[in-house]
Formats: sequence, C-alpha cells, structure tokens
Amino acid sequence: MMLLPALDLMDNRPVRLSQGDFDRRTDYGETPAEALAAFRDAGAAMAHVVDLDGTRARSPVQHDFIMGLADILPLQVAGGIRGTAHAKPLFEAGVARVVIGSLALNEPEAFANMLDHFGPEHITLALDINLNDGVPMVAKHGWTEDSGETLDDVLGRFPSVKHLLVTDIAKDGMMQGPNVDLYRTLATRYPDIEVQASGGVSSLDDLVALREAGAAAAVTGKAIWEGKFTVSEGLAHARG
Repeated sequence: MMLLPALDLMDNRPVRLSQGDFDRRTDYGETPAEALAAFRDAGAAMAHVVDLDGTRARSPVQHDFIMGLADILPLQVAGGIRGTAHAKPLFEAGVARVVIGSLALNEPEAFANMLDHFGPEHITLALDINLNDGVPMVAKHGWTEDSGETLDDVLGRFPSVKHLLVTDIAKDGMMQGPNVDLYRTLATRYPDIEVQASGGVSSLDDLVALREAGAAAAVTGKAIWEGKFTVSEGLAHARG
C-alpha cells in the first residue's frame, strides 16, 4: 500500500480542517516546500496536495503556487479543478495526477472527456461519502448536500476509472480510526480500481489494517502533522 502524506493549503500555508469545516482550521509552521522535501527525504513516492481555497471558491486559487512545488516530489493535486483547462497547466508543470470530485457529479460528460484526454492513470476520482444504513451515499458541495446517489451509482457511469479516493466524512480529521470495513468492501467489489483511503488514520495500526483490507493507498495528513507517527514509520507499515 502506498502512503500519500497530505498537504492541505490555505493562503499558501499548510493547514488541516476537521470534517472539512473551514471554521475548524489548524495552522502548521512549516512551509509547503519544506514539508514536501521532508516527505521526499523520508521516502514518500507521492504527496497529496489540496488547494483548499480553490475548493471553497470552486475554481483554482493556489494552482500557480502548487505548480512551483511539482519538482520537489510527484504530486496528486486536488481543489478547484473543474475541467481540462484547469488540469492542463498542472500536468505541464509536472503534476502526476489531478483529483476530480464535483465535476464528475455535476458534469459527468466533462469528467468522462478528461479521462479520455489525459488517461485514467492521471485522474483520481474523489467521492466523499456518508453511510446511510451501511450504504455509502455521495455528498457534494463541500459535504453540505447529499447528491442522492450511491457510490455504486456514480462509479457505474465511469468504467475506466483507475484511481478512486473515498473519504468517509464522519472520520475525516477526527483521529478516531478509518472505516476499514468500507475499504475492504470497495477493494473486493472493485478489484480493478486502486482505492485510496482517506479520513481517520490516527496510528500505525490503522495503516496496517487498511493495507490488509486491500486499500491501494492511504492519504494521511493530521496524524503526520500532529506527530502520531513519522512519514518513514508510516511508509514502513503501509508497505508491510
């Protein structure tokens, strides 16, 4: 299993949110360049970088800044990407993957075109879910609305998806452990998709549990930033 250390940015500075709430923000002291260099030196193969300002604005805000970081470490970039025009300069700057969420829900044809244009290897579909009687229901608009669709409904429209990032909203930023059963189910149900687990990782044991459940990657931010474990420790446990 890969470990993707997460770097969430607001005003070009590293922060973390609890359950996606912009009013529950924690700021950290390192610069993004310092953080990514530390991830690289610890052995990380890729980092997950989020333009939180872009997420809130629904349009790129920090992409120029992020493009200046792409030569430090391969990046998977999320936040504010609403089509080919936003993704193209990121790829030209050396970004490895872009993460698309809202576009896939609101403009499925546009998302399908991006998969065709850039290739499934370079696109990660991000779906944020709430469990309703055990059924993963997809949320949208920054987790404020239920889309009315299940995760299966959405994936059924995009059979070529290769990378899928699933966040259990109830777990994100809460440091209470990930929803291991969810990722085990997804890994079994979609064996051809590389599922990235996001939300709730608080210990090295959580990484072991996700690896054993079949997750292809774990996106981990708060646990690293708050010193629950180091990136090198996390990598060792993720790789087994």
